[in-house]
Amino acid sequence: MKRLKRKTTVEMLWPYVLNLLRERPMYAYELRDAINEKFGFRPPMVSCYLVLNKLEKQGYTSSEWKDQRGRPARKYYKITPKGMELFKQVGSYFRELAEKLSS
Repeated sequence: MKRLKRKTTVEMLWPYVLNLLRERPMYAYELRDAINEKFGFRPPMVSCYLVLNKLEKQGYTSSEWKDQRGRPARKYYKITPKGMELFKQVGSYFRELAEKLSS
C-alpha cells in the first residue's frame, strides 16, 4: 500500500499541480506547501520544479515573473485552457477507474 500511495502522489505530481493552479496562479514553493495542506503529502522541491517546467513546455501551464517589493522576483505559474482540458480528462479517468475498482 505504501508503494501505491507513493506512485499516486509524489511520482504522479502533475494532476495535483493542475488542480491547485485552477484556483489561482502560484510559485513553486507555494505549490509545494499547498499540496501538503490540501492533499497531505510534501513532494521534494526539485520534483515541483521539474513538473512545472514539463507542464509549461507542453503548454499546460504558462508563467510570468512578478516583482516582490525589494525581494527577488518570483515565477508564478497558471493553468492554460489546454491544461484545464487535461485536468478534466484526468478527473474522468480517475472517476472511471474508481468505479471499476469498486464494482
